Order: sequence, then structure tokens, then C-alpha cells
Amino acid sequence: MDRSEDMNDLFGTGAADSGDEIAQSAKPARKKAAKKPTSFDNGRTKDSYTAQDIEVLEGLEPVRHRPGMYIGGTDERALHHLAAEILDNSMDEAVAGHASRIEIELDADYCLTIRDNGRGIPVDPHPKFKDKSALEVILTTLHSGGKFGGDAYETSGGLHGVGLSVVNALAQRLVVEVAKDKKLWTQTYERGAPVTMLTDGGTVSNRRGTSIAFLPDPQIFGAGARFKPSILFKLARSKAYLFRGVEIRWTADPKILKADDKTPESATLHFPGGIGDYLTSLLKDRKMLTQVPFAGDATFPDGAGRVEWAVAWPVDEDAFFNSYCNTVPTSLGGTHELGLRGALTKGLRTYGERIKNKAGAKLQAEDVMGGSNIMLSVFIREPQFQGQTKEKLSTTDAQKLVETSLRDHFDHWLSASPEMATALLEHAIERAELRLKKRDDKQTKRQSATRRLRLPGKLADCANSMRDGTELFIVEGDSAGGSAKQGRERKYQAILPLRGKILNVASATADKMRANQELSDLIEALGCGIGDRFMADDLRYEKIIIMTDADVDGAHIAALLMTFFYQEMPELIEGGYLYLAMPPLYRLSQGGKTLYARDDVHREKLMKTEFKGRGKVEVSRFKGLGEMPPAQLKDTTMSRKNRTLIRVTVPGDHTDDAKIESKATARLVEQLMGKKPELRFNYIQEHAQFVEDIDV
Repeated sequence: MDRSEDMNDLFGTGAADSGDEIAQSAKPARKKAAKKPTSFDNGRTKDSYTAQDIEVLEGLEPVRHRPGMYIGGTDERALHHLAAEILDNSMDEAVAGHASRIEIELDADYCLTIRDNGRGIPVDPHPKFKDKSALEVILTTLHSGGKFGGDAYETSGGLHGVGLSVVNALAQRLVVEVAKDKKLWTQTYERGAPVTMLTDGGTVSNRRGTSIAFLPDPQIFGAGARFKPSILFKLARSKAYLFRGVEIRWTADPKILKADDKTPESATLHFPGGIGDYLTSLLKDRKMLTQVPFAGDATFPDGAGRVEWAVAWPVDEDAFFNSYCNTVPTSLGGTHELGLRGALTKGLRTYGERIKNKAGAKLQAEDVMGGSNIMLSVFIREPQFQGQTKEKLSTTDAQKLVETSLRDHFDHWLSASPEMATALLEHAIERAELRLKKRDDKQTKRQSATRRLRLPGKLADCANSMRDGTELFIVEGDSAGGSAKQGRERKYQAILPLRGKILNVASATADKMRANQELSDLIEALGCGIGDRFMADDLRYEKIIIMTDADVDGAHIAALLMTFFYQEMPELIEGGYLYLAMPPLYRLSQGGKTLYARDDVHREKLMKTEFKGRGKVEVSRFKGLGEMPPAQLKDTTMSRKNRTLIRVTVPGDHTDDAKIESKATARLVEQLMGKKPELRFNYIQEHAQFVEDIDV
């Protein structure tokens, strides 16, 4: 889940008189003594704001203070991003032609070692830092490396010069070994700082390259953070097929492999045919629209790089699109994907013109590529990414380079097999006709649609006739619904009260779901259909907001609703339409000062930081949203200026890692909400030890 709106001052400080002032106003007047400023060190006062308040972070301190700026957070994805950063450096050596083998080893203590047989990181003194080796500079200085210019690397995945230093900063312990010029050099670091000097380990005759062994820091990622062998193995496999010239050797200690884990203890990964071989292995016995995939590779002119691709159209239309730049996964796509889309779409349109099929002129990218399996890998100089995590390629030239290179190959591929090309064209035309029919049937104005249909259930619709800016609040019970209707912004906010807990769709039959009036009203209010009939364009509101009580029952109702959307309208979640409201649980008052607390922890924090006067702090717990006056509900939970929303998200299937997360999410939903109570019982047994507080 991602926060869609920043926290505001509503739950923090309030603009009210202090309790001390209120208490003193009731006492007899007396002569006031002159107030003295509260003294601090160096004569500073409480309200002072001077140069002493400006903190300067040096070295790797910014990374440890704000890891999210460099690796996207401190969750499981960010943890494994550390491994990707080190592996990318080794892959850069392989792509540059200096390494042919990479070894990845995960020990029983979850220490990860990645070594290559490349040139080895330089160990000689750095020209700008005479007292430090180049190795130490790279490991302890942000934006240092051999990829900012010169001829050290033509196409590389690591460009910002922060990867290795970031890993070092976020590692509890890191040991680097460099075999270079028949000598072995070693150095040890802890939390980014060297704890040993660069040591000459003696002569080695049969070894070269760099070895990095590290443990993630539990202070950053949590005490229970561990590398997952399955994720690391998939990462290693993807790198192997992205560059056909490298061999990756994988080893994992059998003690850390679970019984149901299909990850091997050891494996040698090598794909001479590149991504084409990999796609073929994925397709296996699936029936294809075309007998052979559209696959190949091409070199860009003027030494600008190269591109490799593989595209297949399975009949079952179980689609995915995996793209990479310099072996780095670009899960959010980018300009190279646009180039491929343009080449395929324009190529199939031209083929339609050639065989005088006029319907081909209406084709769009979604018609040609819908339901396809695509692998795309580019190697370009000085690529530009959005952010350090490099999830989206923004290099403008990449689009033209890819489109131009693929277009001729696609034209030849279509011409070589007219029967196969015609089948693909007819398939794309069918998809285009379906798309156009849906567009024509769409109800463009919500107001006209509402006039033709009764308002479902107790829906209090908003006044705006168009979807832009509109919100549907799903609330529990008529009482909360009444307060919400009075506190809403009528022009944009609609209210749909539900009677208690809805049906658990994960364990219910289709007949039960169809017969459930609450779900029927909700589906009708949304107007976009469910399952295969879901159409995002028909959704009547821009945001769907689940607003339940801030207690266990409210959380249960929210879980049931999210399960419904996950099972029946996953596209609604993927499109970023579903949110959770965050109503307060407590109201704290002292004199004229009133603040709201989200939970027990927040209440205690406010008691310590915001209520320091002499007056008694009155604490009231909201029994439910229906107990809140409409004005309070509006100010705390519904007002766009003050509220906090949490956006509900689900893992996609754009990359191998995302697919793993998606399957894990599906298993968890089935485990907790499915038809088998024994799975829930097992989950409770496994996680009971982590429960600290139970609301009974």
C-alpha cells in the first residue's frame, strides 16, 4: 500500500490556546513578573533558528538517514535491490568483454557473495585522494566510479556511481577481495566505514576479478530481514539470458532452502541463444497464434549500442512484457518499449495496406501487442533513468533507435510467412473492433446513465455529472452513512452505506455472490462491471474510498471489501482507484485545544508532545464513525485538505520479481480468506508469536 496524500497537521499540532492560559484566566489577577527567555546552550532560546540548527551529512551518512532515496525504501524489494546493484557491476564487466563468469553464493547465515573474473576494482591510490585507494574511494564516496565518462565502460547498468557505496553504507559488514595483477587485496567495512586497511593478501596465479561479500544491516532493514533464495536465483537467471556471453554459477546453502522451495542448491546458468531461448522455454507446450516467435537482435548505427527482442502471441493471451536496459530491469517501461510498440504497430498496419485489408488502418499498439509475451533488451551508451532504482528508461534516442532497428526485421518476418502474418493481422483487427465497440457503447456522461437507472441501495450520489474529481465513500452502516452524507462535499463526494460485513467472496459460491444485495448495489454503483466484463472507462468515480471504523470490526469489513475488489475487479486496484480512509480513534481535549489520534501509539505521542499544560486532558474514544458529528468526520477524514488516504496496491507481473510477489499475494488471500479453515489455523499458529496486542 502507498500513501496517496501526505500526513498533515490535523493529527499533529492544532491552532488553539494553551491549557496554561485557560487555567490562569480563572484566577484573581496579580502582578506579572517579566518573562525571561528559556535558555539553552550558548544563550539560544526555544524558538531560535540559527546556523547551529543546520545539519550537514557527510560521506555515506545521507544513505543511512534516507535509504529510500537510493534504494526505494527498506522493504523486501529494497533489500534485494542491494544484490542487484552488486550483480549489475559484475554484469557490466561481462558486457564490456572483461568477464565471462559470475558466481553468486548465499551462505547459511544469509551472507551474500558475488564474485566475477573481470578486471578487478582498481586498488592503486586515487589521484584526488592520495591517502586512499581507488577501491576505498568507490566504497565510501557517493558518485564515484568508472562510468561517468571515458572508455572504461561503453554500455553499463550502473551509471550514478552510488551502487557499491550505497550497499556498503547499508551493510552490517562487507568484505571486498580484489585479485588484480596476480595479487590478492582485501578490506573489511562495517556500516560504510573501513575497519581494516587495504591488505596485500599475497600472490595468486589463477584468480582475477572482484568479490563482494556482505550482510544487510538489521538497523536499516529490521532484525528479521533475510535474502530469499528464490528471488536471488530468478535475478541470476534473468541476467544470464540477458547477456548470452556470460555464465552465472549459483550456490545456496541447503539449510536455508525450504522443503517446498524449488530453488536449486547449485546451478550453472548460460543461455547461448539469449532471450529468444528463454522465451521459448517459457512457452513450452502453449498453443501459439504464430508458429515461431518474432525474435532477433540488431546493432544500432554509429556504435550507439544494440537491441535484442523476442515476441510471441499465445492463444490463451496470458501476457507479459519484460524489458531491460544494460541488463537492468525496467519494470515501469520507458522509451525503448515505446520504440518496440511503434515498430510492431506500424509494421502490421503497413502489411494490412499491402494485402489491401483496409481494417488494418485502425490498429493501435494495444491491438497488436495485447495478450503477447514480450522480452526486450537494449544496450545503449549513457542511458538516462528515472531515479536511482532505474525502473524506467527516459533516454529519448532509445525510442527511435529501437523502432528503426526492429521495423525492417518485422517487415521481413511478416513477408517470409504470409499465412502467419495474416493470422496475426486478423487477430489484431478483432481486438481493434472489440475495443471500438466498447468505446462506442460507453456512457460518456454519468448523469444520463443515472437517469436511466435507479440509484442502487442507499447511494447518495454526487452532483457532478463527469467522473473527474469524483469520489465514492463506502461506509459501514446507516449511522456512519448519515454523518458522511451531512459532512461530504456534495458536488464531488458520493456516499454508499453498507449493512455491516459483506459476503466473503473468496469462500462464497458464484450463486451466493449474485444473490447478495450489498454486492449487487456496490457493483451497480460503480458501473464498470466485474470479472471479464470489467471496463475501467465505465467506472463512475475517480476514487473509491473504503471508510470504516478505526477498530477491529472496521478492519475486518475493509478486508472483506478489499478481497472483493481483488477477486472481482483487480484492474480497479491496479489502476490506482481504490483507497482506505484513515479516521481517528481518539479525541484529545485540553481547554480550547483539540487534537485527534489515529491509534494508541499516536495518542501517547500527542500526550507527551502536545499537551504539556496543567489542565486535565480529556480523552474520548470514538465508538464508530456514526458517533462523530458530521463536522468532525468531514474535518478529520473526508476533507481533501486535512485527510490521509492510503492507496491499495497489488504486485504486478511486469518482472520476475513482481510475478513472485503477485503469486505470494494470491496465496495469502487464499490462506486468510479462502474456503479452507485449516490454512487460517496454520497461519495463526505461525504468526501468533509476533502478536503484541490483541483487541478483544
